[in-house]
Amino acid sequence: MSFQLDIVTPEKTIFSDTVEDVYLPGSEGEMGVLDMHAALVAPLSPGELRYKKDGKIEELAVGEGFVEVCDDKVSVLIDLAIGEDAIDEAQVEEAMKRAQEALAGENVDHDEMAALQAAIAKSEAMLKLKRKRV
Repeated sequence: MSFQLDIVTPEKTIFSDTVEDVYLPGSEGEMGVLDMHAALVAPLSPGELRYKKDGKIEELAVGEGFVEVCDDKVSVLIDLAIGEDAIDEAQVEEAMKRAQEALAGENVDHDEMAALQAAIAKSEAMLKLKRKRV
């Protein structure tokens, strides 16, 4: 059995096709969705999204967003979705270092702190995916 999976960022649709299953980084831990899953809307945290298409598992590093499961369709609305091949490890490490340094600085307001923490979490998700098979 299969169902429709749409992964959408503000810039573009990353993926839109039928899949056998999908595993998402929920705010309370990883969640799996199979065919005939109960309807749900849930927040997503930075981490790894995996789905199986024609028996092959695909993986993406994702940022924050939401998932909606309704009937035979799963919609993932996310601020970042990137595959391992598109991740520049050195660039991500540098961005994470800058965010950590800014976070450690003085005069960081609440909103800036939240944005820096989110940037660090996204960087960690990308590095984890990139280094998974090393």
